[in-house]
Amino acid sequence: MDFALELSLFVGFFYLCVNQTLRVKSDHQLVIYNSLSGKKENFVPLHEDHVGMYVCGPTLYSEPHMGNMRTFINFDFIYRCLLYLGYKVKYVRNITDAGHITNSAGQEVDSIGSAARSAQVQSLEIVYTYNVKFQELQRVYNLLPPSIEPTATAHIQEQIEVIEQIIENGFAYVVNGSVYFDVKTYMQQHNYGALSGRKVDELEQETRTLNAQDEKRFFADFALWKKAGDDDMQIWRSPWGNGNPGWHIECTAMSTKYLGKHFDIHGGGMDLKFPHHEDEIAQSCSSLGCTPAKYWMHANMLNVNGQKMSKSLGNFFLPKEIIAGETALFKKAYSADVIRFFMMQAHYRSTLDFTEDALNAAEKGYERLMESLSLLENVSCNDSSSLEVKKLVDSFYSAMNDDFNAPILIANLFEAVKQINLLTEGKITCTIQDKEELKNQLGGFIFNVLGLQGNTTNSDGKLNPVMDLVLDLRQEARSKKDWSTSDKIRDGLAAAGIVVKDGKEGTTWG
Repeated sequence: MDFALELSLFVGFFYLCVNQTLRVKSDHQLVIYNSLSGKKENFVPLHEDHVGMYVCGPTLYSEPHMGNMRTFINFDFIYRCLLYLGYKVKYVRNITDAGHITNSAGQEVDSIGSAARSAQVQSLEIVYTYNVKFQELQRVYNLLPPSIEPTATAHIQEQIEVIEQIIENGFAYVVNGSVYFDVKTYMQQHNYGALSGRKVDELEQETRTLNAQDEKRFFADFALWKKAGDDDMQIWRSPWGNGNPGWHIECTAMSTKYLGKHFDIHGGGMDLKFPHHEDEIAQSCSSLGCTPAKYWMHANMLNVNGQKMSKSLGNFFLPKEIIAGETALFKKAYSADVIRFFMMQAHYRSTLDFTEDALNAAEKGYERLMESLSLLENVSCNDSSSLEVKKLVDSFYSAMNDDFNAPILIANLFEAVKQINLLTEGKITCTIQDKEELKNQLGGFIFNVLGLQGNTTNSDGKLNPVMDLVLDLRQEARSKKDWSTSDKIRDGLAAAGIVVKDGKEGTTWG
């Protein structure tokens, strides 16, 4: 990438960080597909201009695979869109570092403890190791940090309190130090299966028959609290004895603690719709009297070369393997930006198929999109304009507001690229005002909404003069006691990975 493009990308990013007028609410109505109703609905937040969003985060017994990463990237895009539309978003994404996970057979298993025993280390070592890896992936793939990232282990008391309320309301029972949710009793007053569409009688036919050793009264009952076993490595005290929380109860406790008993959006992967999210709804209705979220959103699965990603099929790879070129499935490495751009070319509710041809096409498209910013920078302006900037910008917002339709947004961005090529060739004209508007809007949607980073490296020192200019502007703001602008510049640079330090000897950056 040449210096002109580096300069245009950096200056564009800087401008976006300090000019908040770009982040205004669109005239278009935001529409969201609600998994609970099965249709698109106008998005009307519970509190005007404020959005509470909870997304299920990683379970720290292994590294997130590429399918997990797709979910996190999709909800980062949704988060960015809401911010860009002017909403104040409280984004809560939990970390599961304890508890019994429900496996494919419907059994509650201690996945973290199993991983720790296999590695012959303590559970905390497993949790710490994979949390470090997850945080690094967030940085590499340019995910904005959530507002709050609570852990299950820090909220054991809150989980116990929710369970106590469920018992008091008559929707749970205690057996030998374990607590189970009573699905049959719940079904007498509520629709168990409202989210997933699953029918309990159909589930019963698919499930093994209870035997004498089972503690549950009914096959569909699920654990809220599990009595500690001999092999459990993480144990907490409770009114029912020492044990571990169930998987579903942690999200009910943490989402309602930070967002209230009824909030705007609950999201996660499609695989969590049942049983995890279905059971969250049951827990909230039986403890707090209402469904936790107004809108439920689910990101779809990932395929590789036409098949569902699976270790058994040999098409399984990790997010850092593909950018390091360490997977045998692809002949070369791809940058995190290209991977992110590729993922944005499928709607979050659609399946996405990783193929080498598709990745190569995305790489070419990404380079073309970035190059268009450099071309626009060098476009000559005229006194008149035949460039329809408003129509282009409206199309960007229209796609974003249609259930966060990233592929249509990208198609509309490439329509803008065509217009930039026509400007370069002299076939249409633009005024300097139209040029600046298009440059700002393109930069906003490419960097702030899609979350692409561009190549702003400074290995040869070419950006030093730019940084000198930026820091001079910041110092000027500080001398005028314009702390708001000074902080915007500092925070914007930090978001780009550039840390500004003020010291006795002056201001430094790196």
